[in-house]
Amino acid sequence: MRVFWDPVQLRHAPQFFLQRGQIRRNLEQPARAESLLAACQEMNLEIIRPSQADRAALEAVHSPAYLDFLRDVPAAWAAQPDHGPEAVANIHPAPEMFGNGARLPKSIVGQLGWYTADTSCPITSATWPAALAAASCAVAAADEVMAGRNAYALCRPPGHHAYPARAGGHCYLNNAAIAAQRLRDQGAPRVAVLDLDSHHGNGTQGIFWGRADVLFVSIHGDPNGYYPFYVGHEHERGGGRGFGCNLNLPMKRGTDDADWLDALDHAMSAIHAFGADALVLSLGFDASVHEPLQYLAVTADGFAKAAQLIARSRLKVAIIQEGGYNVSEIGPLLKRFLGAF
Repeated sequence: MRVFWDPVQLRHAPQFFLQRGQIRRNLEQPARAESLLAACQEMNLEIIRPSQADRAALEAVHSPAYLDFLRDVPAAWAAQPDHGPEAVANIHPAPEMFGNGARLPKSIVGQLGWYTADTSCPITSATWPAALAAASCAVAAADEVMAGRNAYALCRPPGHHAYPARAGGHCYLNNAAIAAQRLRDQGAPRVAVLDLDSHHGNGTQGIFWGRADVLFVSIHGDPNGYYPFYVGHEHERGGGRGFGCNLNLPMKRGTDDADWLDALDHAMSAIHAFGADALVLSLGFDASVHEPLQYLAVTADGFAKAAQLIARSRLKVAIIQEGGYNVSEIGPLLKRFLGAF
């Protein structure tokens, strides 16, 4: 299996993170990628730096104005008087504002709120190059699948919380959605996205909500008590032509291997019934029992069994890295997963 990775992704090193009213160090650190990369090297996997994805591959999922914003915001932020080291919003437009005809403001502070869903996506001059490199890894993995080979995209920053024109949850570009759309554009008739990150892939769900050609399935912590809080419930089945092409399987706090794997078995049955021609796997290790923000309690054995269950589908898979924040654990977990897969 080829691994797609770009060292540019290490330059993005966000600091700001707000948790229960306290400013803490951001969990999405370069050391995460270094741990995962070391695991790939220990497995003697072929590691390839991909070509930069073209603009069209990004615009197939994200709005041009949003892409320009991510690229240009550092310079605009630096022009602000008495600015902090990272661009972070202090206001986000409420639904009532949109109901009253809210518009994108000229102020960079207002634009930050418009284009971000929360405060966990600080932006610096290193953010856009890293996000672009991560998306390029996802595109390369999708191209591998179209060539009949499985692939692993070591994407950092992650992507599944990003909407077409909004960052959130450490995510700026939706790598999994970009990979799924690439597969469609390259000729795969029906694509499934399976999200195993412990947080619901709300951005991916939103992108494909009205689509009948892409099935989105997410196994995650119950949003009644876990990020992203507002979506990720069982009743969310898709809209319009896409009704029935969205499946959420929320798990209660402390869910262990047995129940998590039962949910995965259900997910794989849905993917089979959908008739998917290719699979994008949003692989997050934050379902691990050893995570700092622990909500689920999946063990290394559980991840290995999940890999075997997915492999039995015989679908070609583009594995896209999402979360997982215990740096000492995620490398070994990746080795267990890829080894079993």
